[in-house]
This record gives sequence, structure tokens and C-alpha cells, in this order.
Amino acid sequence: MMMTARRLTGCLGLFLIAFASQAAKPIDNDGDGYRAEQDCDDNNAAVWQLNSCGECAVEPIAGCGVDNPHASLGWTDYPSACQNCHDGGEGGFQYQQMFGSTHYQWTGETPDMVNQGGTLQGKLTNAVNSYCINIEGDWPVCGSCHAGRGIKPGEGDTVANVDCLVCHNADYALNRTRLPDGSMGPTAGTDAATLDSYVQNIAPPTRTNCLKCHAFAGGGDGVKRGDLSSALMANGDPHFDVHMNVSGANLQCQDCHQFIDHRVIGKGSDLRPTDDIVRGAEITCASATCHQGMDSGTGHASSGRRGEPDRHVGRVACQSCHIPTYAKDLGDPAHVPTEIHRDWQHHHDGTPADGVSGPGHPHTDKAANLTPWLRFWNRKSDNYLLGDQAVLDPETGRYPTSRPMGGINDGMLIPFKYKTALQPMTVADQRMIALNTFEYLKGSGDAVASTESGLVNMGYPANEPYEWIETDTFQMINHGVNPATDAADCSQCHESNLDLANDSMLDSMGYRLKGPKLEVCAQCHDGGKNIPRTWDKMHNHVSKGTTGIGCAFCHDVARPERGLCSPCDSSCSAEYVDNVPYPHQCD
Repeated sequence: MMMTARRLTGCLGLFLIAFASQAAKPIDNDGDGYRAEQDCDDNNAAVWQLNSCGECAVEPIAGCGVDNPHASLGWTDYPSACQNCHDGGEGGFQYQQMFGSTHYQWTGETPDMVNQGGTLQGKLTNAVNSYCINIEGDWPVCGSCHAGRGIKPGEGDTVANVDCLVCHNADYALNRTRLPDGSMGPTAGTDAATLDSYVQNIAPPTRTNCLKCHAFAGGGDGVKRGDLSSALMANGDPHFDVHMNVSGANLQCQDCHQFIDHRVIGKGSDLRPTDDIVRGAEITCASATCHQGMDSGTGHASSGRRGEPDRHVGRVACQSCHIPTYAKDLGDPAHVPTEIHRDWQHHHDGTPADGVSGPGHPHTDKAANLTPWLRFWNRKSDNYLLGDQAVLDPETGRYPTSRPMGGINDGMLIPFKYKTALQPMTVADQRMIALNTFEYLKGSGDAVASTESGLVNMGYPANEPYEWIETDTFQMINHGVNPATDAADCSQCHESNLDLANDSMLDSMGYRLKGPKLEVCAQCHDGGKNIPRTWDKMHNHVSKGTTGIGCAFCHDVARPERGLCSPCDSSCSAEYVDNVPYPHQCD
């Protein structure tokens, strides 16, 4: 009888453990990425929070309890009717807000840049990259994505140049183009009813509005970012992007990139201005409404998931595990590769850019389903500016146009796109040349003529000697998040067996042994013990003794947040060092 009771008690215990484990798992009935306790309607994937009217519903286009105030407007009322209401009128000061924003000015303050601090920087003036290099001489093409009606900022523009519709009507955004008179507007021949509909149907920006420009940056769909393409406008595959997914969360860009007074937060490591100085540039995945507590160090385990990520969240960004690939091609015709190399000496078809075949795009190499580079980033960047002296990076053997700053003891591990380009640089003073892309793309198509025009634009003589160099850039990857079930496993970073004879990916990040193996291991071992051959067994050292052996015993790595013993702390190190002390560099 006692044996039976014990068996029943044991079964009951197992049942309770299983029940508790099951109960701990997050509930998300509609699959929108928000747990039931956070979701105001967990049976409707299109809704997860109260709208501005205090209702658990999608945001009404015309406002709370209000008929469409734009219904009586026609195309000829644009933009005068907008200004009458939104330039200090009944609607507020939205024109002034937008006019001063980075989205309009294309320059701004740069607290995150380490070069030329205190100067206004941006794509309108001094920014140089490994795509279209610089805007000098090519406002007609590069400016086609500007949120204005055609005039270049600083060249006689006023608030009337702000183009409200490019952000507030998706159909207009898709139809907008550069017109023969230099202005931006709907394509010629657009019928009157369609034109009227643009001003009558005003709405908050959708992904389509944003992606009309941001997906096509750099000269084509998906070319520049690698994690943004037009496929996200109507994406229905959670494996392509679990957030921007019409069959799931269906997030709009501003759900994360939140605007206040037309100033936005969030930017890539290669972007210079910070639009909202008060709020800064960083977006956090874990907040009161999204992934709450997942950055706490216990969030993954306490929600019924794997516990290993919890000890990484202090140093490894969410994207590093949840975006194992970018420029995804999952078989949908809308999925496109991203550019990984650009060559201005040849056209897209491989012919020499000598003017014989006329204008065209430069030659590009593209690829899909790429694995990001992982680097530590402290949120500071050194992004090349027009007039900077170009300096060869010995690590890559190329001239950088964008470098995320930081190191193994300074910053978070972040995924990046890595991309190269062949572009011109002056010989005498090593300045990258703002090749005149308008001459190249719309004029002669001659790389020499385009370079000489660029030299003149920069104040050099046309015959200034120059050479062709290879540049490179790192660009932060933030979009294309996988479902939680498809996060990267440990093998993305950790090899199954330790190989001390060759550098691994982790070694290249700075995790290699701080000295020869025999010297490092001799601190605690006399050579008579076999060294563990797998990373997980090796890292059982952190559980040894009273406090655990700190990373700096074996690596030039400091992780003070883990509370482990430092080799420089005499109060605990003697517990572990009982053989041959290592000459650690202690402050």
C-alpha cells in the first residue's frame, strides 16, 4: 500500500511539473507576437493595443468619431488646403515640424559620430558611402526619394515644399516620380479621380509609404539594406519577417520607429544624423508592450523557452540570434538579393563604363540568404565624410566608408551586412571622390568623365591624379526577424569542438586565449589533466569554486556583470591559481 502511495505521489509530482511547465509557456492565440496578457484582443492579429481613441481596434483614418475631413478636397487644393490647416492653423504646426526633421533636411546633429563631431552631417551634403558615393551633382536622381515636392533643401525652399502625401497616402507614394520641370508628383496622365483620391484619403504612414523610398535606396529593390525590400509591403510569410507580416502582427514601421512631432527614433550604424536628440536613436525590443522582460536575464527561461539566451542578453543583441540570415529568398518571386559589391568602372552588363555604350547603372554583384557578420558595437560610428582623409583598414585591406565602433569589452554583439565597392580617390591627399552619378547614370555613362566632373565639384582641377580603390561598409541588420522557433542555435557562434590551433569566428571577435595554451592552463593545471574539447564543458569553469572562474583568467575579456572572480582580485583568485601564476595585466 505504501509502495502504491509513493508511486501515486511520484506520478502526481511529475504531472504537476509537466503542468507547471506547460502553464509557463506564453499564450498567443492570434500569432501576432503579443502574449495574451499584453494583447487587448488576442483573437485578432491586426489589433494588439488600444488606438488613440481608446478602442481595441485599428486606428481610424479620419480620427475618433469624426467624418473624413478631407472628403470635399480635390487635387487642385493640394497643398494650399493642407497648409491652411496644418501650418499654424486648426490642425497644428505639422509643416514646421516636418520641415525641421531629418526626413526633410537630410542632415542633422550627430552625437553618435566620432568624426567631425559637432558638425551637421547627412546625405544632403557631406555623407559618402559605398553605393552612390555622394549626392553632389545628382539631386535629380538621389533627390527623388526626398520628402519634398522637388526643390533641394537650402536652395530657395519653404515649408510649401514639404510633400505630405508621400507619407500619408500609399497610392500616391507608389505613383510619385520626378517630372520634366524638376518637381515631384504623380506620373503624367494620372486621371482626375485618382488625383482627387490622393488628397481625400489621408492616413498614417503604412509600410508601403516608407518602403517606397527605403526599400529602393542605393539604386534598386533590396539593394542597400539587405533586410528591407518591397516584398515587405504585403509579406504574408512569418519566416520572411515575423513582424511585418499581414497574416500575423502586421506591424507598421512606426510601431517601432515611433514619431513625436515628426521626429523619429531608430537608425542604422551607417546613418549619421539623430533625428530626435531627446529620445536618441536606439530602439529596444523589450518594452512595456513588446517582449517584456526578455532582456532581464531570466525572461527566456521564465516564459518556457530555452534558458541559454538569458546569459547572453547583456552582451548579445536580439537580432544576432533572431536574424540568422538576411536578403532572404524563400521562393517568393518578390524576394530579391542584395548588393554585395559595386564597380563603377563597368556597367551592369559588364561592359566598360567608357561612354561608348551610353549611360547606365554600375556593375553590381548580388547575393541572397546571407549570414550576417557579427561585430561588437557601442552605438558610435566612424562614417566617412566628404573631405576626410581615407585610411586603409588593415583588418580588411580596404578603405572604410562606415565603421561601427566598439570591441569585445565595449558594446553589444550586432549582426551586420558587409559590402564592398570600387570607387575613385585622389592620389595626393587621399580623398574619396564624389563621382558625379548624374553624369554616369543619365549623361555620358563614362566613369572618367564622371570622376573628373566630381573632382571639379569638390574644388579640384579636372586633371587631378586619382586612383581606383576598394571601399567597404558595415550596415546594421534589424529586419527579417524569424519566428522564435527558428532562432539561431548555438552552433552559429560556437563550434562543437574546440580548435586551439586555428582561429574561429569567436576568436576573431576577441575571444581567443590571451596567451599560449600551456601558459594559460598552467595557472590551475599541472599538465596531467586532459583539457575539455567542447565549448560547453570548457565553460563549466564559470561554476567552479566559491564564485566561479572569471573570463579574464583565460581571455582578454571582462564580464563584471556576471560576478565571477577576476584574476586581479587577490581575495578570490588564490582559490583557483595553485600552480604557475599568469602575468595578467591588472590596473
